[in-house]
Amino acid sequence: MGEVAARGRKSIGAKRNPESADAIVEAAEAVLREAGYAGFSIEAVARRARAGKPTIYRWWPSKAALLIEVYQRQKHVETPDTGNVEDDLAGFLRNLFAHWRDTPSGNVFRSLIAEAQSDETAAAALAEYSKGRRSHTGLMIERAKARGEVAANVDTGIVADLVAAYAWRHLLSNRLDEDEAAIRAAVRYVVRGIARVP
Repeated sequence: MGEVAARGRKSIGAKRNPESADAIVEAAEAVLREAGYAGFSIEAVARRARAGKPTIYRWWPSKAALLIEVYQRQKHVETPDTGNVEDDLAGFLRNLFAHWRDTPSGNVFRSLIAEAQSDETAAAALAEYSKGRRSHTGLMIERAKARGEVAANVDTGIVADLVAAYAWRHLLSNRLDEDEAAIRAAVRYVVRGIARVP
């Protein structure tokens, strides 16, 4: 019996089984739809997915980590490639604000941000997620460098942080309906700077 149990556990061990992982994420999405963020728990996901809590925690070290995976799976924010860095960044921010404002996935992310203020595991999961987003946003700057729009020595990570700071300030203050002119003004400051030209 021990040998059979050990064999059975291999498929859900430390290495993720894609089918089992998908079933767990799908169960997490269903629990969120039915119970909302407040009613979401690893226990409910485990019951729904017919998976053990240890398996879920092995692959996602916290509830927040699983929720971020759900968020990423549902997030569809277009990163424009218009050939102009200002248009790309403004379009990206417009799309991001609309996603955060108008989708269930955006609601999950806003709830995670709130939870991260008092929960270290949620804060750690968000910090890890942000690292990947930084490089993703930086790709728009790298494309602009390749086109010769941006100086070759510009640190794309810092520019991505500035764009993220603008976006997150709007998220945290629930100002996701910012108009086009304001978004474009902020992007212009990031791209062109604020120093007086002599």
